[in-house]
Amino acid sequence: MTRGTLRIIFTGEDLARVRIASRIDELWEMAMSLHVLQRPGGGDDMAAWRRRARADLAGSGLLRPVRETLAPLMPIKAYFPDFLTPYEAQSGLTTGVEALADTPALRVRHEIDQLRRHVTLPAGLDGLARGHRRAVRHVARLAGRYCQVTFAPCRATMERALGRERARLTRLLTDQGVDAMLSALTPSTRWRAPVLEIDYAPGRYEIHLRGRGLTLIPSYFCRFTPVALADPTLPPVLLFPAPRRAPEPGPGDPLPDLLGANRARVLRCVAATTGCTTSELARRTGTSLSSASAHAQVLHRAGLIASTRHANMVIHQVTRLGAGLLGTGTPS
Repeated sequence: MTRGTLRIIFTGEDLARVRIASRIDELWEMAMSLHVLQRPGGGDDMAAWRRRARADLAGSGLLRPVRETLAPLMPIKAYFPDFLTPYEAQSGLTTGVEALADTPALRVRHEIDQLRRHVTLPAGLDGLARGHRRAVRHVARLAGRYCQVTFAPCRATMERALGRERARLTRLLTDQGVDAMLSALTPSTRWRAPVLEIDYAPGRYEIHLRGRGLTLIPSYFCRFTPVALADPTLPPVLLFPAPRRAPEPGPGDPLPDLLGANRARVLRCVAATTGCTTSELARRTGTSLSSASAHAQVLHRAGLIASTRHANMVIHQVTRLGAGLLGTGTPS
C-alpha cells in the first residue's frame, strides 16, 4: 500500500501550546490494541499479549461481544470513528467512557456513515448506526470492560514504556526546546518548521492547528505509523508509537566482543528510543560527549544506525541492520 502524508501546520502560538499527555490514554490504547488483536506480527511481546488477551476475554465472557461490536468499529483501515477516542480519556478511563457514552446521536450517525464508506458493518450495529442512546452506552461499557480485562496483565509494562518516552520528550523540550523535541519524535515524522510531516495512510491530509496547540500521546500498542483524529475541528492530538526497550545482554552475549563494550552500549541505547541526540547518548551511557559522538559515527558508517542532522543537533536511530544484530527485528 502506497504511503501518504499528513501535514500538521503550526503557528508560533501552537509551538508554545504543544503538550505531552501525562498518563495512558486507555481508549486510544483500546483502538490500537484491537488492531494488534486482529492481525499477526508486532513482535514476540505482542504475540504473547494477543494469546493472553484472547484467553482473558473468553474467560470473562467478552470475546464474542468484542468480536461482534468493538472490532468491526475499529478495522485496520484508514478510518475509524473519532468518538471512540474522546479527548476526555486523557483524564482517565472512567471519564473517557462517560464521554463516549454521552456522544451526541447526530455525531455518532455521521461518523458511522463515514466508517461505512470503508467497511461493511454487521447488522448487529444497526442501533449504533442510528445513534440510539442505548447502543452508544453499550459500546462505552464494553470499551471500559475491554480495557480493564486486557490491560491488567501488562499495565506495569505499559506504564514503564510510556513513562520512559514521556521523560525523553520532556528532557528534549526542557534542554533543547520544542524544535528539538518535534525533530526527534519518531522515524516516520519530519519537522520542517512550521510543518510536521508524518508518513500516513494513502492520500494527503492537512491539519491547521490555528493556535489550538497539539497534544502528543505516546502509545504502547501503536506499532506502526502515528495516528491523528480524522475530524480537523476536534482538539488536535497525535498518537505515536513509544519505542520498545532493546533487550538487555544475556550471559555470553557476543556483541561487546564484536563491537566493544561501550559501542555495544551505545547501539542498545539508540535502539531503545525512536531517536536520540548525541548529548542524550552521552548522558544515558555515562560517556563523554566526544566519546558518544565517536561511537555513533562508527556505528553510522557500519550501517547500524542512521544519523540525521537537524539544525544544531544530530538525531540517531537504529537501522534494520542494527535491529537485526540486536535481535529486535524491524525497528519501531
